[in-house]
Amino acid sequence: MKLRLFKFAAITLAITSIFISCSSDNGGDTTPTPPEVPVTKTEVNLATSATLGSYLTDKSGRSLYFFATDANGQSSCTGGCEAFWPVFNVDNLTADKLGTGLTLADFASITTTSGKKQLTYKGWPLYYYAPMSAGDGYGGAGVNTPEAAGKTSGDGVDGTWFIAKPDYSIMIVRSQLVGHDTKNYKSDYTVGVGTTTYFTDAKGLTLYTFKNDNFKKNNFTKEDFSNNAVWPIYETDKIVVPSVLDKSKFSSITVFGKVQLTYNGWPLYYFGQDAGVRGANKGISFPSPGIWPVPVKDIPLAI
Repeated sequence: MKLRLFKFAAITLAITSIFISCSSDNGGDTTPTPPEVPVTKTEVNLATSATLGSYLTDKSGRSLYFFATDANGQSSCTGGCEAFWPVFNVDNLTADKLGTGLTLADFASITTTSGKKQLTYKGWPLYYYAPMSAGDGYGGAGVNTPEAAGKTSGDGVDGTWFIAKPDYSIMIVRSQLVGHDTKNYKSDYTVGVGTTTYFTDAKGLTLYTFKNDNFKKNNFTKEDFSNNAVWPIYETDKIVVPSVLDKSKFSSITVFGKVQLTYNGWPLYYFGQDAGVRGANKGISFPSPGIWPVPVKDIPLAI
């Protein structure tokens, strides 16, 4: 029994000595504690829908949207619109804050008329959707409730709000037509004020049709493309369009070895004098109104 007590006391003394020695060592543990590596959570990502394909979301999976009236790259959702479509912004966006498949060069920042910072993608301001919930049934007004993560119910609203996709080949814009003669034109190409809803490419550059073309037949472009700078053909066979459009109405043709997109049989062109400016639509009056109309959803089938 005495031997056991002696061993216990000896072990206790040894442990105590080690503890005191370590505690009194001013150098502390010589093994440095590894620093914590911050985990950067991406702020903008791509999600996939069986019906919509690939589209942009925020870090929580909430869908982001484009607005058709933002053709010139500036936010046109003002006043009461802002409650339904809050702006999306990320301060000091860097490449490491982007999900796979996204490129920093495609993003920029603008300031809205109400002074808010807003992120843009390929020139399109980005928004959330916050529809108004029903009232309480006793006269109480509804409230704007942010759309839940994973939902895409804002796509197609009013025919002007569309899910923000990275790969559109066609976009829809609603804008005033202003000819090369600086006059305002209505949708029937008479002089006057009024917005027209028509097609652009993914970056908001206006597309046109030619009155003298035939069904899937380009009658303008010369074989040597010597006049292509005046009315450049829209060279793509890619068909990624807003959900409100009938994808089957788009096709492509070959024009002297180059591929040109068509809609309802009409070959699609740019106008050289638009000079790559978003929202410019000078071609609608050149050489006179109606010769080169913009493509619209219900354009008659080419013959």
